[in-house]
Amino acid sequence: MEDIIEYSDNITHFIKNVSYEEFSKSNLLYFGVMKNIEVVGEATYMLTKAFKAAHPETPWKMIESMRHILVHDYAHVIMETLYDTAVNSIPELRKQVEGYLAETDWNKWEQGEDLFNDTQDAVYKSVVGIAKNMRAQGLSDEQIANITGLSDLEIAEL
Repeated sequence: MEDIIEYSDNITHFIKNVSYEEFSKSNLLYFGVMKNIEVVGEATYMLTKAFKAAHPETPWKMIESMRHILVHDYAHVIMETLYDTAVNSIPELRKQVEGYLAETDWNKWEQGEDLFNDTQDAVYKSVVGIAKNMRAQGLSDEQIANITGLSDLEIAEL
């Protein structure tokens, strides 16, 4: 979560007082913002499924999907969308993540205590069950990950 805040701050710094017209004319700004949004997406991907399930008000899957587009389909990035994300979505995400950091009981976290209730555990178990069925139907690990949001490690353990 600290990476999300750090790289969100980078983005905000890069585009402070920068119009879309200025942004669209600067490869340095474009690629700097793109890379930092990519890192925000990767940091989001690294959060546990249970944490993301406990905070559904944040569009985790959308953030991860944008990261995948920036990394794998970079030639088709729409500049207006990138700028809009930087100006409008990143500050809101930063605010949410800052709140999550403030509300986390770090003593419990350091002791490895379960921070999530049985409802989230049940949801996770259900998703794992669905993923097992998908594998039995012949879907690839990548397809399973895209649909369920499970990590490569979680899918490997099915």
